[in-house]
Amino acid sequence: MAYQVLRAVGGDGAYANLELPAALRRARLRGRDAAFATELTYGTLRLQGLYDAVVAVAADRAVASIDPPVLDVLRLGAHQLLGMRVPAHAAVSATVALARQHVSQGAGGFANAVLRRVSERSREEWVQAVTADVPDPLSRLALEHSHPEWVVRALRAALIEHGSTAAGADAELPDLLAAHNDPGPLTLVGRPGLVDPAALEDAGAVPSPVAPTAWTLPSGDPGVLSAVRDGRVAVQDAGSQLLTLALVDAPLEGPDERWLDLCAGPGGKAGLLAALALPRGASLRANEVSPHRAELVRHTLRAAVAAGARVEVTVADGREVGAQEPAAYDRVLVDAPCTGLGALRRRPESRWRRSPDDLSGLGPLQRDLLRSALDAVRPGGLVAYATCSPHIAETTLVVRDVLKRRPDVELVDVRPWLRDRSGEVLGSTGAEGELWAQLWAHRHDTDGMFVALLRRLG
Repeated sequence: MAYQVLRAVGGDGAYANLELPAALRRARLRGRDAAFATELTYGTLRLQGLYDAVVAVAADRAVASIDPPVLDVLRLGAHQLLGMRVPAHAAVSATVALARQHVSQGAGGFANAVLRRVSERSREEWVQAVTADVPDPLSRLALEHSHPEWVVRALRAALIEHGSTAAGADAELPDLLAAHNDPGPLTLVGRPGLVDPAALEDAGAVPSPVAPTAWTLPSGDPGVLSAVRDGRVAVQDAGSQLLTLALVDAPLEGPDERWLDLCAGPGGKAGLLAALALPRGASLRANEVSPHRAELVRHTLRAAVAAGARVEVTVADGREVGAQEPAAYDRVLVDAPCTGLGALRRRPESRWRRSPDDLSGLGPLQRDLLRSALDAVRPGGLVAYATCSPHIAETTLVVRDVLKRRPDVELVDVRPWLRDRSGEVLGSTGAEGELWAQLWAHRHDTDGMFVALLRRLG
């Protein structure tokens, strides 16, 4: 099953977080078998960069010269040998059988030879071997922790941008990269007013320390919970919940009746906004440019709508909403499309699909969406600009550029509203005391969410 998911991801461009659950259901794998298959699939995808370097040495050839189906088999074998507690003889035997069954007899013989060489060293010994001739420290870190080198350099720059010294960033960077290779907790959002916390506890969930609305499911499939199936609870990172709560909790002068989620798909933050809007009597417009993703938003919001929330799902280009409805909203969320470098632990293949070229297309879009949101909010209203990426080209540079051209906008300190369940303020700020905030996987056990809060002036 893991091999089939890898082929779908590598050969067909599928997303592992969508492909894997469907494959588990088709194979009827549950419990320990499902957990094993999940680790085998996600771990292989995360550590692909390191395993390719190991395979190249063990096979004595560049991985580019190995047929992709055979290479996926070898990656699966390498992860069992170097990243899981599978006995070497079992890992080699099962993987060779997989190659013979799904590729060819010749591929089985090749896999047997390569994986036996891989099994001769521990992971630590292989890391030392493949990095020995790499002089640059960041290049070595990238190989050891299986990240593209440009991502490692971008993360180091982001740590410095958000208050670390260069030496501090160098000391902290290995922990951040290691956190991206840990799947992290399975976090749920209990949408306020829609679900009884006691019901979540009865289902085995425990309160997450990170956000007041967040719950952790230590084990099991969240899809079996009735509250998940009917939309009162959803899988959602605690960092995403925090920034949504910050937008709603920040004080506002004047009316607080119309809210807008400018880029709502697939609907996670909109679902929380709708639940929070209900007791306040506010209405929510959840806008999405893609009709397919707009349908996902409607599905996500069904529980809030059933409870009486006033919600409208629209399909429109977010860059045009501000001109179409100027000064119409009191609170606006811009969860802008981004590279997703803050969610590498949950999206294992994304690190290999992104490139620096993506930034050139996303930057203008992010700026246009933020400008549109500032046009759509009324004077005195608030806009939260968020990305699931710490890359400074998608975060602080976007906000600075827009502020330079908007004398009618001021930056509001978002940090007092980023509070965990105990009330402690989370998020690192800018190097010069700037008022936005950045969450980190290794510090806060969340995705790497960035959020800035802006107020339009009268």
